[in-house]
Amino acid sequence: MCEYCGCQALESIDQLTREHETVVNLISQVRDAHRDGKIAYMAELAREIVAVLDPHTQVEEHGLFPAMAADFPEKIAALEDEHRRIEAVLAEANGPYLADPTWPGRLIETLDLLRDHILKEQDGVFPAALAFLSTEQWETVEAVRARVGTRMPEPST
Repeated sequence: MCEYCGCQALESIDQLTREHETVVNLISQVRDAHRDGKIAYMAELAREIVAVLDPHTQVEEHGLFPAMAADFPEKIAALEDEHRRIEAVLAEANGPYLADPTWPGRLIETLDLLRDHILKEQDGVFPAALAFLSTEQWETVEAVRARVGTRMPEPST
């Protein structure tokens, strides 16, 4: 993941980045499960991804993205659209995947989209946020995080 601009020095971005790293690791496990034909395990891992992404997405969509939408309206709208597309396929891990033989392949395609989406945020949104957001806007991001929490363990010191 990106470490060149210093944006991870901000706790808000560091937390989002750690969530991305967790999701990328889970994506790798889903790919392994797909290769091994373990569809139920793929669904279990997809539910773990959802657990990490739920508060993560709320921080982005209710804190970070609104602060950036005026300067980057098309890019933010595209990222939010990708969130909806990714969420729709991940949500199928709650049961509908059992009746749909196309779901494993669609999940892999969606996780490829998610991986690309993460790179857009890491390499574009986060560095831009560092440059463009005001103190008040960062406080809003932090307030959303305080409200929604995280599904990640705190890092050991």
